[in-house]
Amino acid sequence: MDKIIRCITSDGAVMASAIDASDIVFTAKKLHNLSRSATAALGRLLCGASLMGNMLKQKDAFINLTVSADGQLGPVVAVADSSGNVRGYVGNPSCPTDYYNSGKINVAKAVGKNGTLSVMRDYGSGEPYIGRVQLISGEIAEDITDYYATSEQIPTVCALGVLIDKEDGEVLLAGGLLIQLLPGAFDDTIEKLEKNISELEPVTTMLAKGMSILDICKTALKGFEVEVLDENPVNYVCTCSKQKLERYFCTMSDDDIRALPDDSGVAEAVCQFCNKKYVFTKDDLEKLIIEKNS
Repeated sequence: MDKIIRCITSDGAVMASAIDASDIVFTAKKLHNLSRSATAALGRLLCGASLMGNMLKQKDAFINLTVSADGQLGPVVAVADSSGNVRGYVGNPSCPTDYYNSGKINVAKAVGKNGTLSVMRDYGSGEPYIGRVQLISGEIAEDITDYYATSEQIPTVCALGVLIDKEDGEVLLAGGLLIQLLPGAFDDTIEKLEKNISELEPVTTMLAKGMSILDICKTALKGFEVEVLDENPVNYVCTCSKQKLERYFCTMSDDDIRALPDDSGVAEAVCQFCNKKYVFTKDDLEKLIIEKNS
């Protein structure tokens, strides 16, 4: 079972969140039939979105991360709620995979470097907050780090990873770590934290060693007294439904609704996040029009 945790140092100077999202990324790969590069890119963004969503305080709030660049992968989208449950998709699930000399997947080439990371926070009331930054690497984690520094002026370190079996392409491990300096941090805190970060192993390496997400946070915050704020399970959760589609159709004109069916007399809608198919007959749509106008 995937889990997410939030910790804070006892002096209130540093907050750290970590996630084991291995099942989430495994599910995303299966749902979307993703190539290795698509799995790595979407998996990283899912981990990042979950960590960022879990930081929202309002119950009905959610966050949307969208990476749009000039690579063959197309847009990469991840949406998370305030519990960290997350869903996502990519524009080109079969994007070809290239590797660095080290053997690691070249996510930046798949994503592209000329583009943006957009972050939308919706708190369930009022206008959503939208921030946007230019990509600095296309490797996802570095771009999230830069987003916080540029758009929100919060010193942040983000580490994200997806470990994929080289033989069969299956997801073995996936996770992430997000560390933020809070207002009032002293120089010695910063120096200690920088030293810890410089010695950190990749998240998937730590998970492969059997470290828990709490172990990972404590390693990142070595030398600090650590308090756990919360810990909870997280899943790949899609919120689509036929009722939501019907409400969307009701925003359309009667003529546009009647134009939806194809030559076979049915209208089909497929969810981008989970690939679930919804079918509406002409009779279904006529009933909807009657209800809409009643």
